[in-house]
Amino acid sequence: MLSDAQRIQNLLEYTRLNGKNFAIRIGLSHPDSIYHILRGRNGISDKMAERIIMAFPEVNRSWLLSGEGEMLQDQKPQVALFTPERTRRTQENTLQKQQVPLYDFEAVAGLVPIFTNQNHPIDYISIPDLPRCDGAVYVRGDSMYPLLKAGDIVMYKQIQDYYNIIWGEMYLISFNYEGEEFITVKFLKKVEGQPDRVLLVSHNPHHAPKEIPISAIRALALVKASIRFNTMG
Repeated sequence: MLSDAQRIQNLLEYTRLNGKNFAIRIGLSHPDSIYHILRGRNGISDKMAERIIMAFPEVNRSWLLSGEGEMLQDQKPQVALFTPERTRRTQENTLQKQQVPLYDFEAVAGLVPIFTNQNHPIDYISIPDLPRCDGAVYVRGDSMYPLLKAGDIVMYKQIQDYYNIIWGEMYLISFNYEGEEFITVKFLKKVEGQPDRVLLVSHNPHHAPKEIPISAIRALALVKASIRFNTMG
């Protein structure tokens, strides 16, 4: 039977992530809890296991908690697709077939290298009858929970003009705040009387809205669809 530390180490090798990036992928703000498990100080809690399963639904929950059995489930995951387009008053034309590149922005310096074609995709996604998409990335954090969970994939259309925002829609956004770059998915809302500012609003009520200047935006994309993997059994 593998120890908790060995199981986490196996997951790092499987996902090809280091402790820091693995923590980010499962929605943790810092990697300390991962390193504590690797050093044998803590075990894998039920809450930690839930985060890991949400991000990597192919992982066997029983193996993760007990160390028994196989690391990966035999069943293939079902895919749940959510398209914000279906809730909009205006509908875009859809494409019968397209290959949407999937990127890992955690492996590079944010969204800008992806949007400027400086990063190679890790895979491609093909789903029929979707609006044209420029790319796709994994969701991290829980600010849009339960609409989006850590480990979901969002497919996006890049926006060049940051003043051409459709208020109230969901966006993938990269912005500077006190010298650091933040990447998140938020609803963007207008700040009344201040056309040069934007309000970032979460779906999760535990996250307060945040107001930033439009000039702080480094990259912006309209979310066209999201993908969630639901395993059976």
